[in-house]
Amino acid sequence: MRRRHFIAGLYIPLLAGPSWAQSAKAATAGAPRILVVGDSLSAEYGLKRGTGWVALLEQRLAEQKIAAEVRNASISGDTTSGGRARLAPLLKTYQPTHVVLELGGNDALRGLPLKNTADNLAAMTQAAQQAGAKVLIVGMQMPPNYGADYGRQFSTLFGDVAREHKAGLVPFLLKGIADGANAAALFQADRIHPREEAQAAMLDNVWPELRKQLR
Repeated sequence: MRRRHFIAGLYIPLLAGPSWAQSAKAATAGAPRILVVGDSLSAEYGLKRGTGWVALLEQRLAEQKIAAEVRNASISGDTTSGGRARLAPLLKTYQPTHVVLELGGNDALRGLPLKNTADNLAAMTQAAQQAGAKVLIVGMQMPPNYGADYGRQFSTLFGDVAREHKAGLVPFLLKGIADGANAAALFQADRIHPREEAQAAMLDNVWPELRKQLR
């Protein structure tokens, strides 16, 4: 795995506009507004637009007749530090009822201190909760070549933050994909970013916990 594929950037611009703000004001109290703050795994890196797991989430909500809106604020190459820096204006602009935090993989690939990653995730969780949103933390794991001890500490920090701040948790976004028997066929040539065929499984990993929070 090479760092540049996570940090070399494909910027997916936010489709910001009056529609979200207007609908937020007009929405009933029970209408969910979901904000996804993530990195390339949520920003459709290397995929055709509209085929990533976040886009599939919108389709599933519609199929299940859940009147929710989804805003994807994911940027390829982003770290927890970057997400923390841009979260406040996102909360103010979109007034989400639910925030999905899918960040941390690039922290590890850059060799950033794990304490910083945990602190940033905790700060983002608290900020979203203080803004009235429920938070779902989406975890990641590192491949074995990063070392067993490091990998264990990294994978467990997501759960530690979620428990401490009473947030929802998806332990591993790529469960059944990166650790499955057909892993090689489910990744792009960089062996980091899942192909279109894996996006439904990624959504299936997120959906049960998010669905709980939408009830």
